[in-house]
Amino acid sequence: MKIALITDAWQPQVNGVVTTLVELVREIELAGHQVEVIHPGLFKTKACPGYDGIDLAVRPKNQMRELLDASHAQAIHIATEGPLGWAARGYCLKRGLAFTTAFHTKFPEILNAALKVPLSWGYAVFRHFHKPSSGVMVPTQGVLRMLEKRGFKNLRRWTHGVDLNLFSFSETCGDHQALTSLERPVSLFVGRVSYEKNIEAFLQLDIPGSKVVCGVGPLEASLKPRYPQVCWLGVLPRDELAQVYAAADVFVMPSKSETFGLVMLEAMATGTPVAAYPVDGPLEVLGSEDQQFHGGALDDKLHQAWCRAAKVSRHEARARSECFSWSHASNLFLEYLVPAHPMSQSAVRP
Repeated sequence: MKIALITDAWQPQVNGVVTTLVELVREIELAGHQVEVIHPGLFKTKACPGYDGIDLAVRPKNQMRELLDASHAQAIHIATEGPLGWAARGYCLKRGLAFTTAFHTKFPEILNAALKVPLSWGYAVFRHFHKPSSGVMVPTQGVLRMLEKRGFKNLRRWTHGVDLNLFSFSETCGDHQALTSLERPVSLFVGRVSYEKNIEAFLQLDIPGSKVVCGVGPLEASLKPRYPQVCWLGVLPRDELAQVYAAADVFVMPSKSETFGLVMLEAMATGTPVAAYPVDGPLEVLGSEDQQFHGGALDDKLHQAWCRAAKVSRHEARARSECFSWSHASNLFLEYLVPAHPMSQSAVRP
């Protein structure tokens, strides 16, 4: 099957959406399908205001038309709600083509935190964006219920995975040169140093040992001088990041707006347990049908979650991560796709 995947988030950006899509494309191509990724690198771009490292396409409508005309895609998936997403949506609607979309990030919460845009306004725009979609893929049951309450339709529960080979298990805390001199226990945060991550809840935690932050973002310049005792590592190559995960004692996820939280799975795969709030992403990653938490601890008080997570075995954290695979995620994705030309359904199924 020939699939056109349109995304405003792609390499060299470093974030969970990019990682998810890169892994998804790899799995789909291994299964014998062809994926054409239409991403910002193919367009003239400008920096996203307030978000260094994220470039957005400028006036992409005409070039999007040319790319999609030439792709002859049998299925079209619009992964993001940025300029490329809107351009592809308009293309499909003008030609009467069916397409699927995904809800990866709670951008209305980001806009509310950064610019005080009312949540109702943000979700109204997103609801309009996704309304013509034949299937809106969402990463957790909690996000699905939230979107249902806000009037979204055609929702499909999707999931993500983790590369268990790259993020290999370490029975004891591993070694990384940046962490060797730090006082134990080492608590780690990985992600954008940004509004929606609630990172100060981590930085302000009254816990023993040392704190480490991997990532960059719009709040980094203001936070680093205020928290000089924190070890700030910036963005690391993925293989080195795996070593940092393995060298930590506890991974802390302070975000309350995470739709999934792939970094939690990566930490757990190396054996590092997770402390987080009981919200959508962490509930999906650490929770289960019996409402027990596996591979870490969740609590409305992050300090309590950290104290309990510090006692979770590294074997348990690894075992929980093994419940998530990119193979399963890619199979679900393929199942949810729809024929771009509704009359040719028999031609596009695997």
